[in-house]
Amino acid sequence: MSLSVTYTRAQLGVSAPLVTVETHLANGLPAFHIVGLPEAAVRESRDRVRSALVNSHFEFPQRRITVNLAPADLPKEGGRYDLAIAIGILTASGQVPTGPLDRYEFLGELALTGALRQVSGALPAAIASAAAKRKLVVPRENGSEAALAGSEVGSARSLLEVCAELHGREKLPRAEQQAEQAITYCADLADVRGQLKARRALEVAAAGGHNLLFYGPPGTGKTMLASRLPGILPALTTSESIEVAAVYSSAGLPHQRQRPFRAPHHSASPTALVGGGSTPRPGEISLAHRGVLFLDEMPEFPRHALEILREPLENGEVRISRARAQVTFPARFQLVAAMNPCPCGYLGEPRCRCTPDQIDRYRNKLSGPLLDRIDMQVEVGAMSAVQLQDTPAGESSECVRERVCGARQQQMQRQGTINSLLKGVELEKYCVLGDREKLLLRQSAEKLGLSARSYHRVLKVARTLADLAKLEKIGTAQIAEALAYRNLDRRQAAIPTL
Repeated sequence: MSLSVTYTRAQLGVSAPLVTVETHLANGLPAFHIVGLPEAAVRESRDRVRSALVNSHFEFPQRRITVNLAPADLPKEGGRYDLAIAIGILTASGQVPTGPLDRYEFLGELALTGALRQVSGALPAAIASAAAKRKLVVPRENGSEAALAGSEVGSARSLLEVCAELHGREKLPRAEQQAEQAITYCADLADVRGQLKARRALEVAAAGGHNLLFYGPPGTGKTMLASRLPGILPALTTSESIEVAAVYSSAGLPHQRQRPFRAPHHSASPTALVGGGSTPRPGEISLAHRGVLFLDEMPEFPRHALEILREPLENGEVRISRARAQVTFPARFQLVAAMNPCPCGYLGEPRCRCTPDQIDRYRNKLSGPLLDRIDMQVEVGAMSAVQLQDTPAGESSECVRERVCGARQQQMQRQGTINSLLKGVELEKYCVLGDREKLLLRQSAEKLGLSARSYHRVLKVARTLADLAKLEKIGTAQIAEALAYRNLDRRQAAIPTL
């Protein structure tokens, strides 16, 4: 037979569209052509495949070989198509039986020796292959990652092993997940001395998935507090773990078994944060999916880089449009940021020489729409040497995590999602207020100049505070505490009391 059809998967963000590899052998002068919008790495597979076949003791056909990668309008890049092309040539030349090919998909880069090398995006390909009810064959190094899809995945070390299965002589070993390891947290909340308000805010943010901004003088523990947040968050569920692993797989990084914590430097470009490039790749906000994105020295980031966070904070995803493709990456992250009160950091102290204009310019780097999307803005005050020495260690992360998990369990049982994701009708249904609570919130919103978005975020934080207190309804105490966490929204007015 001079024509064969094999299947493989492309990589497009966190999806894996099907690619049909059509191989035709024709009479004429020996030649090897690959069509179907291949990029340089794909075109170079001609030499890799030829050497791999020869060194695996197969015969390379001395005929006119045409390989079509369909669909033709989908860009193809990387060495992931090598294995499918090699199997297609062997099948078209009669060296491998054609019968079982429609039940398989092949993914892997070939070495010149015929060995298989690891590729990126194996997990999205395994998920898509399982949906198509085909068996995916991947390199051995990708086996544990692809096994997360829960479907049948064969792992092979070489082209010879794959051909042995197609001939029915020796079955490929099934890819298996790595043994589960206990999650270890390197930083404990007990290390933080004092700062009771900031600790409380961190617990509330973890319980409801709220965005959080710490501001205060240098050396007060803002970064230390933020780095402890992953230690008090619940463990990833199975579905969340697969989502995170798929993002890391598409980026060519080892898959995560715990909530990500990403802390990019303030010199990071907008592309580094949101993702992109000629071939779109996930940025820091997608790598922080289902985890924490920490922006230290937030006003030092380029303003344009900060502004692009606004849509992902609302939508939980980022869409990257390029001339050749449009890619959507998940970006359901929890934002935690830290900043100083002024450029020098010592506002209110005799050593501060910052002028009002300098302070305004520094703070105005954070736009109103961005601050609107940060549920809690908490001051972290300086501590004296006496306080540092005499203040006992606080609660451990384990104790706080128990309360956080309890509050989240209440939320999932009541509404099926965490409080920070409540929208529209759900807010009215699950954040019911009494007359006193409505009056307090209305008067406070008017005096503080809260926008509609800030108003709703105060409601969500109050709902989380009620969950932590194991209360069915939101009370005035929860409304007042939630308002106290909107420090940067305050004008020269006091919150009314009832």
